[in-house]
Amino acid sequence: MTPPIILVFAGNDPSGGAGLCADIQALASQGCHAAPVITCITMQDTRNVFEIVPLSGQHVIAQAEAVLNDMPIAACKIGLVGTVEIVDAIHDVLLKYPDIPVILDPVLAAGGGQSLTQGKVCEAIKKKLLPLVQIITPNSPESRTLTGVSHSLDAAAGQLMDYGCQYVCITGTHENTPLVINTLYGQGQRLQSWSWSRLPDSYHGSGCTFASSLAGLLAQGNDVISAVYKAQEYTWNSLKCAYHPGHGQALPNRFSR
Repeated sequence: MTPPIILVFAGNDPSGGAGLCADIQALASQGCHAAPVITCITMQDTRNVFEIVPLSGQHVIAQAEAVLNDMPIAACKIGLVGTVEIVDAIHDVLLKYPDIPVILDPVLAAGGGQSLTQGKVCEAIKKKLLPLVQIITPNSPESRTLTGVSHSLDAAAGQLMDYGCQYVCITGTHENTPLVINTLYGQGQRLQSWSWSRLPDSYHGSGCTFASSLAGLLAQGNDVISAVYKAQEYTWNSLKCAYHPGHGQALPNRFSR
């Protein structure tokens, strides 16, 4: 039996901690097959991002169309886009396939704080991608950056839904709270929150792990609330069992059980 196939737009991370490698591992753990489309080549390790080389929009489209013309795609996960040109390219691809559910992890900055985007990428994401997205999974700083709303995460989520996406799941690792609180929004309201024990380390690729496992769970037929919960549980366990192959952040163990 063919596993669900997930089309993934993301950057390549040579450390293997984040980006396409993280997506492939997380999706494999959910019994899915990843079809990886490279958006950007990055030079980075577990500590810093040194350089990002975006591909052209045409190269992104050509990769995606090669897959879409050959395989049935159950869902699409988007990570690092990098440039407005790449956002436009992904938008043009997705418009041709309106029935494919889209999960967006808005990767805007590296763990060390370096910006990972060029030009008016946030504006392009809001205008071109969010109306096509089933669920967006920003962390709290990303939700504030995308909306300009800083006083309330509930208000930021409402603004993201106003831009057109159906569901918003804001993760709370960056908030100054004893527990990590992640909240799902939909239908213009807060649907459910979950609390998780804070883990002691700093992790490279946690957002990729969550969004990709969520994409896989949705492709496997889980409803949104169940998929969001299971993806959180999977990600938390991956982080709990993380390891330190380099001199920087820990990498999630995405095959731990």
